[in-house]
Amino acid sequence: MPAAPSRRIIPVPHSLVRLTGGFLAGRQATNRQETLPCEHRQLQYTGRIDAWKLTWEEGKPNKPHIFFDSDVAKWTEAAAYSLATRRDEELEQQIDAIVELMAGAQLPVGYLNSYFIAVEPENRWTHLMSWHELYCAGHLMEAAVAYFDATGKRKFLDVICRYADHIDRTFGPKRGQKRGYPGHEEIELALVKLYRATNEKRYLNLARFFINERGQQPNYYVREAIKRGENPHQTVLPTLDVLQAHKPVREQEEAVGHAVRACYLYAGMADVAAETGDAELLKVCRRLWKSIVERRMYITGGVGSAHHHERFTCDYDLPNEGAYAETCAAIALVFFAHRMLQIEADGQYPDVMERALYNGVLSGISWDGTRFFYVNRLAQYPAAASFGAHRATLVEREPWFGCACCPPNVARLLASIGGYIYSSADRELWVHLYTANEVAVDIGGQEVVVEQETDYPWKEKVRLTVQPESIATFTLALRIPSWCRDAFLRVNGGAVDVRSVTSKGYARIKRSWEKGDTVDLILPMPVEKVEAHPSVRQNAGRIALQRGPIVYCLEEMDNGKDLNDIALPLETPLRMRWDSRLFGGVPVVMGKALHRDHAGWRNKLYRPAGTTMKSLTIKAIPYCLWANRGVGEMVVWVRKG
Repeated sequence: MPAAPSRRIIPVPHSLVRLTGGFLAGRQATNRQETLPCEHRQLQYTGRIDAWKLTWEEGKPNKPHIFFDSDVAKWTEAAAYSLATRRDEELEQQIDAIVELMAGAQLPVGYLNSYFIAVEPENRWTHLMSWHELYCAGHLMEAAVAYFDATGKRKFLDVICRYADHIDRTFGPKRGQKRGYPGHEEIELALVKLYRATNEKRYLNLARFFINERGQQPNYYVREAIKRGENPHQTVLPTLDVLQAHKPVREQEEAVGHAVRACYLYAGMADVAAETGDAELLKVCRRLWKSIVERRMYITGGVGSAHHHERFTCDYDLPNEGAYAETCAAIALVFFAHRMLQIEADGQYPDVMERALYNGVLSGISWDGTRFFYVNRLAQYPAAASFGAHRATLVEREPWFGCACCPPNVARLLASIGGYIYSSADRELWVHLYTANEVAVDIGGQEVVVEQETDYPWKEKVRLTVQPESIATFTLALRIPSWCRDAFLRVNGGAVDVRSVTSKGYARIKRSWEKGDTVDLILPMPVEKVEAHPSVRQNAGRIALQRGPIVYCLEEMDNGKDLNDIALPLETPLRMRWDSRLFGGVPVVMGKALHRDHAGWRNKLYRPAGTTMKSLTIKAIPYCLWANRGVGEMVVWVRKG
C-alpha cells in the first residue's frame, strides 16, 4: 500500500459553529423556518413518508417510487443538522415518527427499502444499474449518522447498521456475493460516514469494494441485463459512461456522465483514499478535479452541461441558455471540494466550494425558501423555453418535483453549512469561509472561541476575535481567495505582510494568542469583467460580471427585454451600489452599456446592418437571487461592446 495521504485537517463539526448574522445566517434561518416545514408537508402530501407504512395497494394514489426513500432520508438529515444547532421538539418528534415507520418496515434480514418491500419484493438487487436501492441506502446512512450526532439517540443508527450489514453480506468479492455496485453513486461516501461514526471497518471496506469494482470486466451491468433477458447492446453499453462504469475508476482520465453521480463518486473516492492511504486513488481524484474545474465547470460552479443524461459533455462545452447545471450537481461538487480540502489543505478547493455555494447552489432555492430550481440556466428567454422540455424546471422555481432530489439536498447543505467554515489540526485552526459566526474548538488541549464579524460576501472586511482560555500558541490559517489580488491583514492593529505568510491560498499566522486578540482581514472586491477560455464557444465575445465570490446577472425587470442585444464596452466603468430595498439589502452593479435602437423594425425580420446604438444604464444583481421577482429574461454572459 502506498504512503497514506490521510486527512491533513479535520472539519470542525457544524454543531460547534453558531451563525450570528449576515447572508448565510439568513439563508440558514429561512431554511429552518420555511424550507424544512414546507418540504415535510410535501413528503406527506406525495406519500413519501406513508410509503414506509407498506400499506400501498394497486389502484391507490401516491404509488411508491424507487427513489422515494432518498427524499425522506435527505430531509431527515437536514432536520437532524438543524437540531444540532437549535433544539426543536416538534422537528425531533417528526424525525422520530419517521424512524418508527422505518424500524417497523425493516425485514428480519436487515433489508430496508419501502418500494422493494411493498411493490416489487421479487426484484430486490436485480437492476442495480437503473434502480436506486444502494443510492437510497446511502442517504439513509447519512441521515442516521446525522441524527445520532445531533441527539445521541441510537435507534435510527442501529436500524441502518443492520441494513448496512445486510448489504455487506450481499455484495463483495466472496463466493455467493454479488460483485455489483450502485448505478447512482452515493453509498460510497455514506459508508465512510457510517464507518467514522461506528468504527466498524467493514463499512469502509465495502465502500472501497464498490469503488474498485466499478467498471471492471466483465461488466456487472451487462451480466445483469443478460440475466433479465435484455440485449445489453441496446440497454447497457450505450450508457456505461453516463454511470462512470465504462472503465475502472483508476483508469478514468476525465469527468464524464451524469454530473451528480460523478461528483458523489469522486467525493467517496477522496474519503476512501484518505481513510485507506491509497495514494493512487488520490491521484485519480486530483486528475478528475482538474478535468472539472479547468475545463467543464460553469462560472457559477454549476456542472453538467447537457439535459440529456444530465451529464458532462466535452471540454469547454458550456452552453448558457441550454445549461443543465442541476442544483444537486453543484452540491455534490461542494462535497468533493470539501473532502479534497481536508486532505491537501489547498486554497484551490475552498475557492471552488465557495463559488459553487454562493452561485450554483443558492440559485436553486427561492428567497423565501419554498420554491426550487432543478436546472440552473445562465440565460433565460421564457418565450423560447416554453417550447422546450423541462419548462417548469427552467422558467420559474417550483414548490416540488416528481424527482425531488434537489429541494432536500439544498436543505441539508444549508442546515450544515457551519461545518464547511473551519477545519482544525494539531495547534492549527483553518478558516475556509467568511461569515458572521462564533465557534468553540479544542486546540492544543484547551477551548478556543473565535468570533467572526463580517457582512461578507457583500462587504470586504472580516474581523476575527480570538478568545483562548489561557495564552495559547497555534496557527490561524486564513483563506485568501484566488479572486482577491490585494488582501490586507492586521493583527491587533499591526500590519502583516500577506504575501510573506501565505502558502497554497492561506495566510498562516502563528503566535501566542491571548484573550481579545483581533485579526482584521480586508478582501477588496472590485467589480470585475471576466472572460471565458477561448474554446468556450458559447461565450466568445462575451463577458460576465463578478464581485468577490458573487457572479452577477441582468434581469428583464431591471434592464428591459432583449438582454442578448445589450453590449458592454470593456472600458466602461462599473460601480457597486447598495440597494437596501432588494432582498433586505444587497450590492448591485451599475454601469453604462449599449443597446440597438428598435425603431424602424416593424414588419421586418432582416435589413441591412447599421442600426443605431442607444445608451442605457444596466443594473446587475447577484445571480443567486434571480427569478424572485417574476418571470422574465436573464443573462449572465453579456456581449462585449
